[in-house]
Amino acid sequence: MQFFIEVLIGGLLSGVMYALVALGFVLIYKASGVFNFAQGAMVFFAALTFVGFQEVLPGWLGLEAGSNTVFWLAFLLAFIAMIVLGVATERIVLRPLVNQPHITLFMATIGLTYLVEGVAQMVWGANVRGLDLGIVDEPIAWLMDNYEIGVSKFDLFAAGVAASLVALLALLFQYTKVGRALRAVADDHQAALSIGIPLQTIWRVVWAVAGFVALVAGMIWGARNGVQFALTFTALKALPVLILGGFTSVPGAIIGGLIIGASEKLAEVYVGPYVGGGIEGWFPYMLALAFLLVRPEGLFGEKHIDRV
Repeated sequence: MQFFIEVLIGGLLSGVMYALVALGFVLIYKASGVFNFAQGAMVFFAALTFVGFQEVLPGWLGLEAGSNTVFWLAFLLAFIAMIVLGVATERIVLRPLVNQPHITLFMATIGLTYLVEGVAQMVWGANVRGLDLGIVDEPIAWLMDNYEIGVSKFDLFAAGVAASLVALLALLFQYTKVGRALRAVADDHQAALSIGIPLQTIWRVVWAVAGFVALVAGMIWGARNGVQFALTFTALKALPVLILGGFTSVPGAIIGGLIIGASEKLAEVYVGPYVGGGIEGWFPYMLALAFLLVRPEGLFGEKHIDRV
């Protein structure tokens, strides 16, 4: 029982990290109907830009390497870079393709993926870098019904960051003017335009927020696995999360992430010995495929009814 609880909690905490990446997809898809295949590349770009600024700022400004000042300056500059990337994407890629078929927009984001990856490595290089957030990845133990449960301190930190970010986004969407405009745009673009909502401005805001989410996700994933090209594949981990939670739901991204994280860890431990290794890599996709047969729109997705 103790081992089962440890595996379950570890899976849930890993699922929160998957949900962080899925949030970027949800934000853009909810506002513009575009499945942004470049979200994984944005995560990689954000993390590489952050560590790149951490490396060059001490030489530029004469600051002590590894200091808090360097950390927060690098974070601010990386955030600005992500805003510029988001606004440029909306202006150069999305706006000229308004009212085009969804497959056209999807193919455009595939091209954007290679562009972002190439620019990031051209500017900062392709070497693997470490990223230190000051959180030691060591177990924390506490008693639960007379059982001693061990949980990673880093996973707890990542879960706390993700929960805070989700709460912030929920407040933004629910109680601000921009949030209400975003929900109107998500429901009907033409109706939103007819009442004076600036569609292009809303898209720029959404891409900028998605860039911030990518920065946070990139820093957390980079701190765990190193800042390297493999970060771009985190987007693939988010696909089962989106299928389960729904492409238009922020809470759905979190619930989907928790389900995927917990199920893949449990499957790895309890099913893996009977089917061979590597189950953690493919089990989430099998679960998502099975879920598509039952509820294609996801747990929190909107059900579409076409009248003919």
